[in-house]
Amino acid sequence: MSRVDDLLAAARARLHRLQADEVPAALERGAILVDIRPAAQRAAEGEFPRALLIERNVLEWRCDPTSDARLPEAVDDDVEWVVLCQQGYTSSLAAAALQDLGLHRATDVVGGYEALAALGLATPAR
Repeated sequence: MSRVDDLLAAARARLHRLQADEVPAALERGAILVDIRPAAQRAAEGEFPRALLIERNVLEWRCDPTSDARLPEAVDDDVEWVVLCQQGYTSSLAAAALQDLGLHRATDVVGGYEALAALGLATPAR
């Protein structure tokens, strides 16, 4: 196994990952779904209508409640951040990084955007 595979496995071991069909209930309880895919990928593949768009390179700064660059949603360490990427790989690493910041409820979606789209929960690109 490669080092990055080891890193991914370690990250996922710390997460309570959500299945795509669990995302609507998470949103209803107040979780914030964060789409970290680049704009070009969202344009090509489609979007999840209720997702907050934060590209990966600024995620930690926007979600950290102690950061001057935080978003209004980053009120404290108890926010449930659900990170979304295309297939659920980068999102696992990103959610683990949020946990490293003390955001203990951060997690991601198994299968990513593709899993949401397969269930008809996403808006395909036109």
